[in-house]
Amino acid sequence: MLQAYAASSIIYPVMQFHDLTETICAPATAPGTAAISVLRLSGPKAFDIAAALFLPRNKEMTLARAASHRMLLGQITDGSEVVDEVLLTKFVSPGSYTGDDVVEVSCHGSPYIQQQILKLMMDQGARMARPGEFTLRAFLNGRMDLSQAEAVADLIASNSEASRKMALRQMRGHFSDRIRELRQKLLEFASLIELELDFSEEDVEFADRSALSSLLDDIDDEVARLRESFSMGNVLKNGIPVAIIGKPNVGKSTLLNAILNEERAIVSEIPGTTRDAIEDTITLSGVAFRFIDTAGLRDSQDEIESVGIERTYEKIRMANVILYLFDASETSMEEIVETITEFRKEVGDEEEEKRLVLIANKIDLMEEIPHHFRNLVDLETIFVSAKRKENISMITDSLLKSAEVSAAGDEGAIVTNIRHYEALSHTSKAISDIRKGLDDQIPGDLLAIDLRSALHHLGSITGEVTSDEILGEIFGKFCIGK
Repeated sequence: MLQAYAASSIIYPVMQFHDLTETICAPATAPGTAAISVLRLSGPKAFDIAAALFLPRNKEMTLARAASHRMLLGQITDGSEVVDEVLLTKFVSPGSYTGDDVVEVSCHGSPYIQQQILKLMMDQGARMARPGEFTLRAFLNGRMDLSQAEAVADLIASNSEASRKMALRQMRGHFSDRIRELRQKLLEFASLIELELDFSEEDVEFADRSALSSLLDDIDDEVARLRESFSMGNVLKNGIPVAIIGKPNVGKSTLLNAILNEERAIVSEIPGTTRDAIEDTITLSGVAFRFIDTAGLRDSQDEIESVGIERTYEKIRMANVILYLFDASETSMEEIVETITEFRKEVGDEEEEKRLVLIANKIDLMEEIPHHFRNLVDLETIFVSAKRKENISMITDSLLKSAEVSAAGDEGAIVTNIRHYEALSHTSKAISDIRKGLDDQIPGDLLAIDLRSALHHLGSITGEVTSDEILGEIFGKFCIGK
């Protein structure tokens, strides 16, 4: 069936992506005016199209004579008219990003000049590339697998050192190499099971069931570890959500401004000023944190404020870290315990996945810190003056502990993509079915079905098993030119 995907409000047939005989072109740099822009041309006619438009400064160094990865100075011409002076870079297949013959034209960044050069390329037989089509060609030409292609988009979208490192490791095959290794081990046993089916009448057994059981244990352990890494990988990729909660007028907005070091939230002495969640992001030691300043928690007759309070509880459920802020000069131990109890009631089973830190504010109004605050069970408590920005660094240091940056180190693969997580979950289910089949001593043909299922789901991660619908969904989210 002909599948389709949406991009820029246009529906494109995915099957058209697969015509590698076409030559495509697009800007590889961001839209708008700039000093320099790069236009990319890829496909079997890339060199012919470029040669028809490019007049080299050195008449003896033509595009045909130039070696791969060689840059030439010259002019793009429209007949006898010079359109722009450019640098042209030649990449000979398969040593290019897409695996096709590729030409990149570095021209001046005028949008008009870019449009004119692209028009000339299309007049010579190229067509405009669709979102992600250059990277799709790299995948189809075997330059990268599917998980590496997805990492390209993640690298472009990375907004912190942690997300950049994870995307770069995945783009280099750190994750997909491990998946292929697991799949290959399983494939060897699957082939022996399939071989048994060819000799079913002889009642022979080529695959050692005990060895298969041991292998399943190893694969299941690794799949479980990868699935568990998704929680950390996802927050490091998208930023760790941190909710600031507390009663009205305890200084939540002041604290947010102090952490962000800018006047992001409105500060007022009037309780209930913050009626909706305010979000902003800051990067600490390469890790992005998404701060949420919520409406004050209290009973309110104000309809708008009540909606804001309900949204506060929604943000609490979404956050990984909760900063409970209270006025240290006025708040009693009983009130703190009551708030913590209410918090745990709201988050329920999710409590273990969240980190609650108590922030005692307004220490500038106190002569000394009351001793009873030192006995707050097992919860970390930080004493600050948000107004004077005292001890704010202690909060940021505490947040970095929540990030567990070491989990994003060079050792071990981390799952950052929900598609990969779902495929691993299906793999885990298939492995469970295989193990049950071994325990029940089911026939080889039924065992082979579950083995094929596990192989299918592992292969879907790297693209060894895929469909037009999946390709359209993945590459349709890319920017044009990549």
